[in-house]
Amino acid sequence: MNSRNNEICPELKEYLPIVKTIAEMFGKKCEVLIHDFSNPQHSIIAIENGQVTGRKIGDPITDLALSIWKKNGYGDHKTDRVVNYRTKTKDGKILKSSSVFIRNNQKKIVGCLCINYDLTEYSMFSKIVHEFCETIDLNREETEKDIETFTGDVNEVLDNIIQEAIEKIGKPVSLMQKEDKLAVTRIADEKGAFLIKGSINQFAKEINVSRYTIYNYLEEIKANK
Repeated sequence: MNSRNNEICPELKEYLPIVKTIAEMFGKKCEVLIHDFSNPQHSIIAIENGQVTGRKIGDPITDLALSIWKKNGYGDHKTDRVVNYRTKTKDGKILKSSSVFIRNNQKKIVGCLCINYDLTEYSMFSKIVHEFCETIDLNREETEKDIETFTGDVNEVLDNIIQEAIEKIGKPVSLMQKEDKLAVTRIADEKGAFLIKGSINQFAKEINVSRYTIYNYLEEIKANK
């Protein structure tokens, strides 16, 4: 385990063996780490399987941990545990996460133990099983339910459309093939994404292709209508 034992407060040091134990039990898809809130800019003092999120010792506190630390607990009851919440990495991995916040003798939060399990492959398999088992109820008229998002920023509107299209494919962008990216483009086009000025560039960046590739995708979609 990568850890920095010097100058770690006793309350956090007690959790160091737990980090290694959990990581060994659940394997390489399970990232386990400890944040020391005395140094928010470099709060990670121990980490196992950091490849899950791409983090290492010395990396900073997260926005969620920062918020809970500031509020001295999670939610209205100021609990010390947040269990089984969904998170996502920058490269699109889908994670199941839990955090336990650690207090000192003065009942102040001094750090937290975090567990992040990579569910990406399981989510992709679940989508395949769901599609295979899906049936149509002929006795019930199906209606398409669109979710409306209210925002004052057109870029947020476009980003919502892009993210929804990506989620419908059920794969992170880093694992997508051409047909997947073409399907994402088709969904976004149906939602009117390319009516927004500058959308081509933003969309191309989100799915890691050139703007000319997006134009080619749109031409292919148009030809197959």
